[in-house]
Amino acid sequence: MVAYHDEEWGQPLHDERRLFEMLCLEGAQAGLAWSTVLRRRDGYRAAYHDFDARWMAALDDEAQAQLLDDPRIIRNRAKVRAFRQNATAVLRLRDERGGLDPYLWAFVGGEPVINDFASAHEVPARTALADDVSRDLRQRGFGFVGPVIVYALLQSVGVVNDHLVSCFRHPGR
Repeated sequence: MVAYHDEEWGQPLHDERRLFEMLCLEGAQAGLAWSTVLRRRDGYRAAYHDFDARWMAALDDEAQAQLLDDPRIIRNRAKVRAFRQNATAVLRLRDERGGLDPYLWAFVGGEPVINDFASAHEVPARTALADDVSRDLRQRGFGFVGPVIVYALLQSVGVVNDHLVSCFRHPGR
């Protein structure tokens, strides 16, 4: 968890495949601790061909059922189904808007939102920005993208920087 915080969380991410991976993994985290998902990230990468959206969108029902037997991932039927649904939706988004990178970053004018929280208790679970992104993602056919999940996504990929002001990763340090 320390390495994830120090090296990844809150750092602006623009790689399409990694953005899609994070969208999926944040959804997989719903109701669980992030550490549970993070421990399985390599398993997810293997099971989902490194989050190849075209491969994932082409999964048939039999392949989906086989994934439910894969101990490397969280075997929740709705979450496994959402991965295929999100792959289909992200392919459409790539055609319509150029991908997750231009799509997500357009919500903030291309610059990360830098918050100045002194305490973890101040960090919200959701914001108006997350509400807007969540609503739009759902309209575009994505699943497991409620406002709390979307806010976690925005934080994880650096669209929002919620590192505490005392953290070496806060831009003001």
